[in-house]
Amino acid sequence: MKNTLEDLNNHLFEAMERLNNDDLTDEELDRELKRAEGMTKVAGQIIQNAELAYKTMVHMDEYGYKSSREANAPVMLTMKGSKE
Repeated sequence: MKNTLEDLNNHLFEAMERLNNDDLTDEELDRELKRAEGMTKVAGQIIQNAELAYKTMVHMDEYGYKSSREANAPVMLTMKGSKE
């Protein structure tokens, strides 16, 4: 797993695909549901952390501490192939 929100999004969609598998036994489905619940909790914390990082960048830019264009964005906020 990488450290970007794009990667997190991909992992969450993969979890949904596993849950949508009609071939799962009841036991396998229960296991996937527990796994998905754990992933959801962790993902929520990651998203809250990314939101805080974003708000910090906006605040710094708004109050002139350092232009967000000059500062490197946190890795979690970057996209693959970005020039940050």
